[in-house]
Amino acid sequence: MDVTIKTEGNKHFVTLNGRLDTTNIQQFTEDIAPLMSGEIANIEIDCSGMSYTSSQGLRSFLTLQKSAESRGGSVVMTKMQPNVKQVFDITGFSNIFKII
Repeated sequence: MDVTIKTEGNKHFVTLNGRLDTTNIQQFTEDIAPLMSGEIANIEIDCSGMSYTSSQGLRSFLTLQKSAESRGGSVVMTKMQPNVKQVFDITGFSNIFKII
């Protein structure tokens, strides 16, 4: 999983490429850790390059969402691949995240 993070104004922009699974969840957690603190709590995640997420990936997204909300922000997920969107739908995560 390749993670690119850019900050513009009052928003973090995250681009994900690859699979998010047990082989790289630790690195992903480390990559997004800086997004869970600080004044900027609005996060937009471009999922166009994410081909898969495991339950551990879902847990990491949920942790990020809770952190953002606790600081008055939100997480928006964009350009989600149909197979990844299906996982979000089946697990009910589509009701937790704004997906556009």
